Amino acid sequence: MEVLKIFGGSPLKGSVKASGAKNAITKMLVASLISDKKCTFHNVPNITEVEVTVDLCKEIGASVDWDRSEKILSIVTKELKTTYVPQRFSGSNRIPILMIGALLGRTDEDIVIPTVGGCNIGKRPVTFHIEALCKLGAEIEFREMKKDGAYFAHAHKGLRGCVLELPYPSVGATENCILAACRAKGTTIIKNGAIECEIIDLILFLQKLGVNIYVDVNRTICIQETKTFYEVEHTVISDRIEAASLGMAAIASKGKVFVEGAKQENMITFLNKLREIGGGFTVFDHGIEFFYKNPLKGGIHIETDVHPGFMTDWQQPFVVLLTQAEGSSIIHETVYENRFGYTQTLNEMGADIACFTQCLGGRSCRFAGQNFGHSVVIKGPTQLKGKAVAIPDLRAGFAYVMAALISEGESTLSNLHYLDRGYESIEEKLTLLGANVQRTYIEEEALTV
Repeated sequence: MEVLKIFGGSPLKGSVKASGAKNAITKMLVASLISDKKCTFHNVPNITEVEVTVDLCKEIGASVDWDRSEKILSIVTKELKTTYVPQRFSGSNRIPILMIGALLGRTDEDIVIPTVGGCNIGKRPVTFHIEALCKLGAEIEFREMKKDGAYFAHAHKGLRGCVLELPYPSVGATENCILAACRAKGTTIIKNGAIECEIIDLILFLQKLGVNIYVDVNRTICIQETKTFYEVEHTVISDRIEAASLGMAAIASKGKVFVEGAKQENMITFLNKLREIGGGFTVFDHGIEFFYKNPLKGGIHIETDVHPGFMTDWQQPFVVLLTQAEGSSIIHETVYENRFGYTQTLNEMGADIACFTQCLGGRSCRFAGQNFGHSVVIKGPTQLKGKAVAIPDLRAGFAYVMAALISEGESTLSNLHYLDRGYESIEEKLTLLGANVQRTYIEEEALTV
């Protein structure tokens, strides 16, 4: 079994570069399928989530040339060789469902997509996707197939633009609607859409590709039918989740780290909360330096939300950071209902975190009264101790890495496939910053979680 062995106690110091954003490049690879033009991407992270997405695109008929060392990937889909995504991709990640939006306008054939996957952090239903795509003219049904089932979709009569109002500004549903709208006749207006910076990057890519698309006021996105496409060169934005995670690890370990590529405009809400607890940072043109300057002060309230709110993917390392802050703090998760399961392990490492089913803080959310543990109270500071840990999902994985970095003794982290989905060469980057980290193999019987 492959594991990370981390011996805590070393302040992180130095400089590291944030990789390209997982949540941007994977969606743009799927978006490239709407045309037959070559698309070349720079700053592509070498992570398994990209590998899986590349395999999905190849299955459909894409030709891909990926120079991993130079972080350059070219993709072109001259013609579709199939519209059937095999069941082996079922549950692999959240990308297959976006194939429906990308392919509906390019083929009259039935599109078959396996059920969606990803981390076990909540149901993340695709109802919003399906209902919106059907309003554009698609016909979609779910059928049982083997163990997991699949979605069958087609638009034999073509897609027609319309006004779509999403019940919730879902990132995935917004992306699916945008992709389908690119080839829908007329104009499509998406109301209450997600406007995350990764979606803006997708929009910028699509505009280069030939799509007339823009963001209007009040979360409104307008897309016109596209008939002519062009070859594209596009540089993927830096990963704001990785940048924030590395910054929090620097402060929690009482170190100083410059994160090249970190963008202030994409991290405003996070940086405000970091400053509230006394975390230090300095913004430069080409990155942000994070540093520990004084003992951290808790007593804050954070509510996760869609952009421009506090990202749900920032809360896990921030919880670890708050275990080192004086006082009690509250985090209320409003995006995914089952995202605090990882805190039990942190408590076993010495943290003092209590989970509640109530909406703690400023307002009630859509999970109110549903018995989901979606609020936590963190008391600190507490001394964490090393432990053998099985990673349950991607973002909890980095929270455990961060906890191990500031713990007494050694921690052994397993289930590294979750971590590798979204963090490129994490052990190399941490070693560069002075951490005592080693990726190695051990007998499964030797791991006691």
